Amino acid sequence: MTRKKSGFLTFCFSLIPGAGEMYMGFMKQGLSIMFVFWGLIFMAAYLNISQVLFILPILWCYSFFNVHNLRGMSDEEFYAVEDDYLFHLDRIFSTGKLGKKQNNVLAGILIFVGIAVLWNHLSRYLYWLLPDWIYWAFVDEIPQIVVAVILIAIGILLIRGKKAALDKEEEEKGVNL
Repeated sequence: MTRKKSGFLTFCFSLIPGAGEMYMGFMKQGLSIMFVFWGLIFMAAYLNISQVLFILPILWCYSFFNVHNLRGMSDEEFYAVEDDYLFHLDRIFSTGKLGKKQNNVLAGILIFVGIAVLWNHLSRYLYWLLPDWIYWAFVDEIPQIVVAVILIAIGILLIRGKKAALDKEEEEKGVNL
C-alpha cells in the first residue's frame, strides 16, 4: 500500500462506496463494501423489495467517512490497519470446508435465490391462467412476503439466541456465587 494519495482523487473515489477503500489500497474492504452496496440494489430491484434500500445511506456514509479517516491517519496508524473483508469471508472460505451452520445458511440463500428466479419466470404464465385480481393481489407479492417472513424468522432466532446466552450467563454467575 502506498501512503501518499491525491486528496482530490481520494474525495472523488470516496463518493462511490468501496472505491475509496480500494484506491487507498484496502482491496478486500473495498470489494466487500461495494459488493454489499450493489447487491442490495440488485436484490431490491429484482425482488421488488425497496425496504432494504434504507441500508444504502448508512453504508455510503460508513464508506465515505472510513476513507477520510484512513487518509487522515498518521503513517504508523495507517500501516497498522489490516485489510480485511467486511464480513470476514476469507476465514469462512479459506479452509475449504464450511461449518455446518455456515453451510446451512449458504444452502438456504442459494435455494431462496433459485426459487425467486424460478418464481419470476413462472409467475408470468400464471398471469394468463388466473383472474387479474388474484394475480395482482397474491402472485405478484409472494417474493416480498417470503423475504418478510425470513427476516422475521431471523429476528426471532437472534432474540432467542441472545436470551439463551443471557440465561446461561446468569446460571454461571449463580453457580460461582
